[in-house]
Amino acid sequence: MLTESSLLAFRAFTTIKSLMVAASNMVEVAALVGDTARATMMAALMGGQALTASELASLAHISRSTASGHLRKLVSAKLLSVTQKRRNRYYRIASPLVARMLESIKAVAALETPARYQPRSAQDDALRFARTCYDHLAGQLGVAIADALVAKKYAVVNEESGELTVRGKRFLFEFGAELTPKSGNRRIFCRACLDWSERRYHIAGLVGAEIWRRCLELDWLTRDRDTRVVRVTSAGQNGFRDIFGICLNYNRRAIRIE
Repeated sequence: MLTESSLLAFRAFTTIKSLMVAASNMVEVAALVGDTARATMMAALMGGQALTASELASLAHISRSTASGHLRKLVSAKLLSVTQKRRNRYYRIASPLVARMLESIKAVAALETPARYQPRSAQDDALRFARTCYDHLAGQLGVAIADALVAKKYAVVNEESGELTVRGKRFLFEFGAELTPKSGNRRIFCRACLDWSERRYHIAGLVGAEIWRRCLELDWLTRDRDTRVVRVTSAGQNGFRDIFGICLNYNRRAIRIE
């Protein structure tokens, strides 16, 4: 029979062992994500689309065989998932949890005190204006949608949480969003996601994904194949103004709420 002192020692040993395992797992994940080629491929997949090893190799500027080795490690660590379709294997981010981790790393990496001057390209400006963050909208457009929902008292968004009001649920239902989770889906309903370029919050979770899906369905937005850039169509310009009260200023790539 264990004495009280031996029981306490056993519990302490078990706790230390658990902490060591957790630390080891964290180091493994950090090492996988910290490689430049692997980070580049995972960043490309943050657009929410599934890409082949050849496409990812091209984006990372490495050979296909090298890319395949990296992808095997990422799939083994459950950071990516892979689906076979005919002759091709398609890779995507394994889960929203992985996507949140990558976006959080991006947000931390964007914090610079003082900020360094870095000349921005047209592609950089396009990414900051509107992009996908895994399965929802980010950039100036994503933040403007969150601002519009908050201004109309349809949502509450802060650093701790995101929440739809009763009026907000009715508004998005009329907009065409499907807000009833599918059976067995344990996904977060509404979540505030820190935008790395705007340093403010846009909306993620099921609500954010449904806004993105519906905007695509209405042909308000189009997506670039190999980047996270999202383009606003003429129908989208009118729709965002009429439905959300968002005016898009394409000359300055800025957005204001009416």
